[in-house]
Amino acid sequence: MQKKLLSWQTLTLIAPSHYYPPSFLLSSRSFNHSPSPPSETYDPPFSPLSKTLKSKERIPTLNSEIDKNIPFQSDLPFDFRHSYSETDPSIKPIGFREPPRFSPFGPGRLNRKWNGVSAPAVGVSDRDKVSEERESVLGDPLMEEEIEELVERYRHNDCSRQINLGKCGVTHNMLDDIHNHWKRAEAVRIKCLGVPTLDIDNDKTGGKIIYRQINILLLYRGRNYDPKQRPTVPLMLWKPYVPIYPKLVKNIADGLTFEETKEMRNRALNAPALMKLTRNGVYVNVVDKVREAFKTEEVVRLDCNHVETSDCKRIGVKLRDLVPCVPILFKNCQIVIWRGKNFQDFTNSKLLD
Repeated sequence: MQKKLLSWQTLTLIAPSHYYPPSFLLSSRSFNHSPSPPSETYDPPFSPLSKTLKSKERIPTLNSEIDKNIPFQSDLPFDFRHSYSETDPSIKPIGFREPPRFSPFGPGRLNRKWNGVSAPAVGVSDRDKVSEERESVLGDPLMEEEIEELVERYRHNDCSRQINLGKCGVTHNMLDDIHNHWKRAEAVRIKCLGVPTLDIDNDKTGGKIIYRQINILLLYRGRNYDPKQRPTVPLMLWKPYVPIYPKLVKNIADGLTFEETKEMRNRALNAPALMKLTRNGVYVNVVDKVREAFKTEEVVRLDCNHVETSDCKRIGVKLRDLVPCVPILFKNCQIVIWRGKNFQDFTNSKLLD
């Protein structure tokens, strides 16, 4: 004899007996149930009996996924960093927001020691050997017809082999993404937006840029590229905190007095802005326009009202290194830069080159 199933009203009152007094439990049944039918009356279930559930597949745990051959041995000839295009290795941090012993690759999973900024390469790499290996993978140069065919196949917006380059630039895990695309495609389309468009010449993948149009790049893998022989890139498990670097803008610019620095800041804030930058825009012409403006102006202002504060600082660092110039103010999303006293010598050296 099948037992009568509980109705939905009773299910809402199921709870351990110590939550309610016995009198309440008895009264709840009397209020929510009609008199019980005779025991010999057949009371079918609301739905047919379900089939026997199959045992669920075993969910792999973290310990079962860890490779037994840890720590991972990497012979790639460069230091592992979170970003290869938005950080300058020559600038040393003055502090850290997290202990340097916390490696973003995971504890004990890499044979390199994390120093808070990067994981330096173990040993000294032979640059000539690395260059020879890259040339052997690239093979013979592509013919013009081959380049045109690849460009026509991968340059369009509906291309499925695309990687978006964000504010962090070329990140470490992006190297693995590029090689994953190269498994099934000869080239990968890279779309750059924001700060990286100021300078997009960095390359750690070993490929070759065969097409460049404003902020669109096509990276070719090479004639002799073998996915089975691809370099294994250990992945970062989380994004490390950015270290604390020296102050970008000084109270008194180098080579100026306090009054001169203050006067230049006020002059730039009261003058029309050279350019208005948009959020996640394309800034490929900013460096050239700033250099051109410095031929007639001593100080220049860029309007960044629609740009995030962190991006403003990244843009200022890029301009300081690429123009070069001296940032003297970051205030209310306004970037004020001074050409410096050595700007004339820089332009003359460019003309001589």
